[in-house]
Amino acid sequence: MSLDSLNDLFIDELRDILSAEKQLVKALPKMAKASSSPELRQGFEKHLGETEMHVERLKQVFELIGESARAKTCKAMEGLVEEGSEIIKEDAESDVKDAALIAAAQKVEHYEIATYGTLITWARLLGQDKAVKLLSQTLAEEKATDETLTELAEVTVNEAAK
Repeated sequence: MSLDSLNDLFIDELRDILSAEKQLVKALPKMAKASSSPELRQGFEKHLGETEMHVERLKQVFELIGESARAKTCKAMEGLVEEGSEIIKEDAESDVKDAALIAAAQKVEHYEIATYGTLITWARLLGQDKAVKLLSQTLAEEKATDETLTELAEVTVNEAAK
């Protein structure tokens, strides 16, 4: 795809984040299974449901703008998911592994927060108000997940890993 306009860039980035979200749908169950903390496992399972909704919202955005919901491989998410996979395979004390899983998950959340923030800005400039609303819902959920992970790390997991 040739990037000749902000609209082209918007579509390209939507395809990238669609790939990222689909990769997460596959990765989150593995992260949940590797968690020893019941709260962390529950958090990953909850975010899996949200991530499946993020995929659906992105499909709605594509429909709104008259484009096919075709993913473009997100290399950044491939790397982040691989990092999570390495943590899962590590021979680590359970609380330490949970702390590492939280760190990996927060890297993912920060990537998504940055991407959705950019997409919202571009959608506003392009007059795509309905897309702004859908993308903003997802951004709010990504921020809430990040805050939950921070709280879990600070209140219990990091202390236990110490």
